[in-house]
Amino acid sequence: AMAAGGLSRLERKAAERVRRLREEQQRERLRQVSRILRKAAAERSAEEGRLLAESEDLVTELQGRSRRREGLKRRLEEVCDDPEELRRKVRELAGAVRNAKYLVVYTGAGISTAASIPDYRGPNGVWTLLQKGRSVSTADLSEAEPTLTHMCIARLHEQKLVQHVVSQNCDGLHLRSGLPRTAISELHGNMYIEVCTSCVPNREYVRVFDVTERTALHRHQTGRACHKCGSQLRDTIVHFGERGMLGQPLNWEAATEAASKADTILCLGSSLKVLKKYPRLWCMTKPPSQRPKLYIVNLQWTPKDDWAALKLHGKCDDVMQLLMDELGLEIPLYSRWQDPIFSLATPLRAGEEGIHSRKSLCRSREEGPPGDCGDPLSSAPILGGWFGRGCTKRTKRKKVT
Repeated sequence: AMAAGGLSRLERKAAERVRRLREEQQRERLRQVSRILRKAAAERSAEEGRLLAESEDLVTELQGRSRRREGLKRRLEEVCDDPEELRRKVRELAGAVRNAKYLVVYTGAGISTAASIPDYRGPNGVWTLLQKGRSVSTADLSEAEPTLTHMCIARLHEQKLVQHVVSQNCDGLHLRSGLPRTAISELHGNMYIEVCTSCVPNREYVRVFDVTERTALHRHQTGRACHKCGSQLRDTIVHFGERGMLGQPLNWEAATEAASKADTILCLGSSLKVLKKYPRLWCMTKPPSQRPKLYIVNLQWTPKDDWAALKLHGKCDDVMQLLMDELGLEIPLYSRWQDPIFSLATPLRAGEEGIHSRKSLCRSREEGPPGDCGDPLSSAPILGGWFGRGCTKRTKRKKVT
């Protein structure tokens, strides 16, 4: 049978066979050319040289693919400036910090790796390992403490050299370093904070344990109830693929205002692959000459490198140690006894203790029931919660048969 004005069924099948055969021949030629290009020029036969000459378009395509692959590999590599070069760059950064009228700091997972919390896109990062098909486990995140970088940022804010901190991190370490709540925007939430969204304004509950044990992507109820109205509490985490709508601790209003006032932005330990998607943070509506000067501290390439006034390739703690020396400022030591989380925390009510099984923070190593706190960081995998849920990203579910 033949369709009106069209080909018969047999003709269509024959045309499809010809098309498939042509595609297979093209693929085979591509494989041949690829094999030849992997050889050194001196090792190629005359026949192979002739095939390359006849396949200029394929050679160009394959060489382009190879360049792109190499470029992507270079972007993933961690680069360290040599010590003298790093010191020179830190001197320049110190001048920028002193002269800034309004300095805002943007922080990412790289500032918490010294606290045994893995980053995402580094060589041993969560996404990197998952892409390689390897399993991911981490220490108990409640055992982490603010790093040297966290404490430096708190001191710089106290000295009025830093005006605001915008963080992608959910680990709550900025809060625990002593940085005031008003000076932090935790864009992706805080693992120690749960809120009642039925109360107006939202009622916050700061806890001394990770509240995200039962929560996940699009599933935010923690299993506890508001002391005032009895409604279900929810965590504050913004998962990959979600939009953060809570006022606190995200504090988007303050982040946007700080970005609009900033004349200098210091990015610490962030790949900026997520932060770059927030135009409000980069004053993109302003002409380039009126945008804040950008200083980036990261071991890997970031998509904002070309915009940066200075890129420092070094570990955050190393750079901040040098910076504080250059500025003549003492770095405060973290103390569990002075950790603000204990004075901010709302205690659980009777009957709520059994709802969670995460370790609680303790003011001292002796305090609390045996095994509840003070144990060294373990490498047991974390199940559920903000980090555990992140760890399941990009893993395929098995089909139930």
